[in-house]
Amino acid sequence: MSHTAAPSGPLSGIRILEVSHMLAGPYCGMLLADLGAEVIKIEAPGQGDIGRRISPHFIGPHNAYFASLNRNKRSISLDLTSEAGQQRLGELAANSHALLTNVRPAAVRKLGLTYEALRKHNEKIVCLALTGFGLEGPFAEKPAYDYVIQALAGVMAMTGDPNGPPVKTGYSVVDNSAGIMGALGLTAKLVEGKGGQVDVSLYDTMLSQLNYLAGGYLNAGQKAQRYPGGGHPYIVPAQIFPTLDGHLALFITHDGFWADFCREIGCEAWITDTRYATMAARTANREAVIADVQAVLAAGSTDSWVERLAPLGVVVAGVQSLEDALESELTRSRQMVVSVPTPHGEIRMVGNPIKLQGQPTHYGPPPLLDEDAGELEALDGQSHVSHNTSGG
Repeated sequence: MSHTAAPSGPLSGIRILEVSHMLAGPYCGMLLADLGAEVIKIEAPGQGDIGRRISPHFIGPHNAYFASLNRNKRSISLDLTSEAGQQRLGELAANSHALLTNVRPAAVRKLGLTYEALRKHNEKIVCLALTGFGLEGPFAEKPAYDYVIQALAGVMAMTGDPNGPPVKTGYSVVDNSAGIMGALGLTAKLVEGKGGQVDVSLYDTMLSQLNYLAGGYLNAGQKAQRYPGGGHPYIVPAQIFPTLDGHLALFITHDGFWADFCREIGCEAWITDTRYATMAARTANREAVIADVQAVLAAGSTDSWVERLAPLGVVVAGVQSLEDALESELTRSRQMVVSVPTPHGEIRMVGNPIKLQGQPTHYGPPPLLDEDAGELEALDGQSHVSHNTSGG
């Protein structure tokens, strides 16, 4: 087994083929690799995954963007449009438990990446397709990226200042969420042990995450809207407030915390004020509540409010930059920034959020293009894969 493969974990013994690029597919594959699966990344000869060159930042031959999504994997180059490439894919499929891809539906079929195409090699293989709008249907072949899905699913329309234009979220929420959903669906089918096709669309994934907002419209006709400071539609106050030196995220979930908050800031009268006393009243009088709270919080520093309110159990935090978060004691305590050694220097990246008691996560470097071809050639003609999903 190559140096890039995780030696242990709950998915140890599971082999997964990955034919993907950019973000959703690679992230899905990396999550599975972090948990012990042997993930073999199949890339086009020559250039490979476009993620290998998308960032201007390199550590030796390793692109920082690619590294952040492809650690713990192996890589081989195959021309899947050729007869030889298809023959090799079949050999690999015969010795694998699953295949994941995020190419467009037409390419999924053309390149033989469906369960129907691969079952002749392995009836128990699980095939996951991460696509924009699903493998079937009138919208299946429309191009889709994170930006487009955010636009179509209503995410942009509900994000940003009420008086401003629609806004994209600050990170690739659709691609990352689809990667997680794909890993869940693929793992569920592996546990079932029957093989088959898993169809996860980015659009469906995003709609599913708008759960309670969609429920408000579907059941009561309430339209999703933007509130100043990113306010919550049902909980008041729950939003971002400006302070003397920055911004404060305040989230008061029930009336008991509201009373504690009011006492601490010296506004006890708000506890019994009929406009403010209950959550329903505060929601009905949102503008007045927010204006009064904002006037108080603007007079103090962010840190001082956190120091005063957090001990009361009030949900509160200063708004940090990504840089602040990565360097924080919280991140260090959770071991969420890891360093992966390579012959060209250490690659620093965000670690896996899943912590397994007694099973530390192994972090191996991302593979160089086609670096595992020679070792994997030894698999030709063999049929040794066990479909016991207990890790045997």
